[in-house]
Order: sequence, then structure tokens, then C-alpha cells
Amino acid sequence: MFKVAITGTGVFTPKDAITNDELVVAFNAYADKQNAKNADAIAAGGMDPVPHSSADFILAASGIEQRYVLNKTGILDPDRMSPSLAPRDDDAPSIMAEIGVDACQKALDEAGIDAADVDLVICAASNHERAYPAIAVEIQQLLGAGGFAFDMNVACSSATFGIQTAADMIKSGSIRRALVVNPEICSAHLEWRDRDCHFIFGDVATATLLERDEGLTKPHFKVKSTRCATQFSNNIRNNNGFLRRAHDQMGDQRDMQFMQNGRKVFKEVLPLVSRHIAEHMADEGVQADDLNRLWLHQANKTMNDYIGKKVLGREPAEGEQPNILQDYANTSSAGSIIAFSQNSKDLQAGDTGIICSFGAGYSVGSVIVTRS
Repeated sequence: MFKVAITGTGVFTPKDAITNDELVVAFNAYADKQNAKNADAIAAGGMDPVPHSSADFILAASGIEQRYVLNKTGILDPDRMSPSLAPRDDDAPSIMAEIGVDACQKALDEAGIDAADVDLVICAASNHERAYPAIAVEIQQLLGAGGFAFDMNVACSSATFGIQTAADMIKSGSIRRALVVNPEICSAHLEWRDRDCHFIFGDVATATLLERDEGLTKPHFKVKSTRCATQFSNNIRNNNGFLRRAHDQMGDQRDMQFMQNGRKVFKEVLPLVSRHIAEHMADEGVQADDLNRLWLHQANKTMNDYIGKKVLGREPAEGEQPNILQDYANTSSAGSIIAFSQNSKDLQAGDTGIICSFGAGYSVGSVIVTRS
């Protein structure tokens, strides 16, 4: 049985950013258009008006101040309210593969590893732009990586589930190195016309390089333990899929985009995640006082504050539970990896932390690491 280390991470950040103020202007213009169009029905009581949003409401509800997206013009167009991404020929790199390769190359550069020495590429994301061929295999080819590759989807937990999958293969000896890449184009599955969720998501790609922990000379993180769990729930759901036309559902239907019952998610996910982390720590002999950092899924600041306090038994100290949510918004499975990548280099040898992601499924994955 071999030991595993995280030796590099990479983050691709789009050039376009949308502030809450910009988003609210577009959304309220859309609301005004819809309310004017349906004025008679609204006056007759047959339809509710589309309520306005506000930057204060968004910040209070989520802790988000802005988000990065691949295309802002389409999202901010009141007559469109979705990204506008140009179609690509089949022989051109796909969008997910392109941004994924960027993140992977940064992870490889940090570790000082050539792509040809990678044995496995996992593209783990909440959505994939096509069913097949696998985005992971395309990324493998574009990088010039060896071995094999495959896609996986565990929604917002895809990154940690991918890390456990790769780590288990390294432990068994079947591979030596793996890239877990998370290209999350969340702007394409978000319903920007829904006030309750139009501010939640952003776009990004992250990559994590894992290696056999043998003869490593650069600073790295030893993977002490990984753990994943799932529990079925409909409270976060997207019904879009390949059977859509078979059900005669080709129209503009709300359930074909991201949907959630926010109150139930809060009520059910918070204890699930807190318990999962506590049990993982207990089984590995890790005490709350042993933790130097918590890199949590970046969905909502209130959720992270609750989990941090529950796990540590106190209010997290400054920097102890870093949030990148205010800058990136919710980037699905990539969020905890952004937090880890941007807030881990300062840790000293022997310091311990937990990477944790959670979301639809329900699913939750945790990775206990130690700085070396």
C-alpha cells in the first residue's frame, strides 16, 4: 500500500467578472419587461409580478460580492439572461477541456511534473458539455498525458470524490500520478431569471495533482485520509438530460436548470456535513485543536460559518476557514479547491487541514491533509 500526496493545484479564472450591482441592474430590467408584458394578468391576480433584486439582498443571503463568468454580455442582456458562447467545430478543443487544460498545466508547473508522466486524468464536474467522448480523454490528449482518463459527476462534491478515487488508485499501486480537474461552467445551468438564485454561481476550473508519496522534494500535502458519503434528496435538482425530447420537454422549462429548496437544504445538509467531518476526524484521531485550516465548499457564507463553528467547537479565527465566495461565488465542486489553492502555502510542516465539499445528492466528501 502506497502513500499519497497533493503536489500541485491550479486555478483558471475567467476574465469577465459581474458585480452584484451589475447583475441587479440587468435582472431588474428583465423584471420590469416581464411585468409590463404581463400587466393585465398581474392586475387580474392571475400572475405574480417578478420582484426586484438588490445588491444588499444578495450579499446578506449569500456573502457573494461578484462572480467570474466566461461571458457576461449575454447574462446582462435583459432579453437573453444567459451566457452566449460560440459553438465550436468537433475538431476544435471543447470549452470545458480548454479551461481544464489551463488549470492542469498550472498544477503541473507547481509540482514540476511533465504531463507525459501523469497516469490518470479525471474530469470531475457538476455538468459535462457532452455525453461522449469523455471530456477527460480530450484533456488527456491536449495535455499529452499518459495512461487513461474518464469523467465523473457528483455535483458539488465532484472534486473530493475525484480525489478519493485517484488516491485509492495510487494507494493500490495501479497508477503513480493523477490529475483531478474540475471545469465548472455554472453560468450555463443557472436560471438567471429567478430572483431566489440568480446570483449564486460563477465559472472557473481547478486541478489537483496527486502523486505517490515517494522521494518528493518540493513542499506538498500528505493525504492522511479521504471519505465520501451520499444520501438521496430532491432538494437540489436539474432535470435536463438526454431523455428530454422523449418526454416532449423541449421548451423553456424551469426544471431544466438549477433548482433548490434552500430552506430544506440548510436544515438537512448542515448537520449531515458537520457529522461527516466530525466522524472522519474521530476515526483518524484528529482533534479540533489539531486543525489549522478548513477549506470548505463555497456555497454560502452562513453555511460555512455554521460548519466551521460546529467542527472546531468555537468561532473560527481569522484565516482559519478561508472564504473565496465573495470573489468567485459558488463554483460548485471547484470552490473548496480554490480555497485550498489560494490559502495553503502559508502552512508549516506538520500543520493539518480538511478539504470538504458537499451538495446535490446529497453528497459530501472530505480529505484530511498534512503539510510536509
